[in-house]
Amino acid sequence: MTLPRRPPHPSEPFAHLGSSRGGPPIDRRSAHRTRALVAARVVREGAALYERAVHLPRLIPWDTAFVASDRHIDTARICQALARALRSERNRGRAGHWTYDLNRHIGLLQAFRAERARLARETHRRPRGSPTAGG
Repeated sequence: MTLPRRPPHPSEPFAHLGSSRGGPPIDRRSAHRTRALVAARVVREGAALYERAVHLPRLIPWDTAFVASDRHIDTARICQALARALRSERNRGRAGHWTYDLNRHIGLLQAFRAERARLARETHRRPRGSPTAGG
């Protein structure tokens, strides 16, 4: 006679899951690692598909002419604004605030990584000693 299986305790959210081959249950560390890998892939792929003119106005309320600019200094300002917005969203999430939005957090992270990569390309492409565009 086998005893009925007890429901998992709320502190063990993945304890009831076994491996796909019927092996032992997945431990918390591997479940956390799996979630982290999936989240990293979502952010990486989203950053690759990022289009400034489409996605940025939904994340930070800026003028569309500023968003359409290709100047190096504007890209740096956009990176700073995204970093501030990302920090605020992260703080809301850690505090458990009711206005926290996971989708916005992911979108901000994707945009930040894409803009940071764009800034790195622009910095690398400019010749040394050239003045910054704008001013």
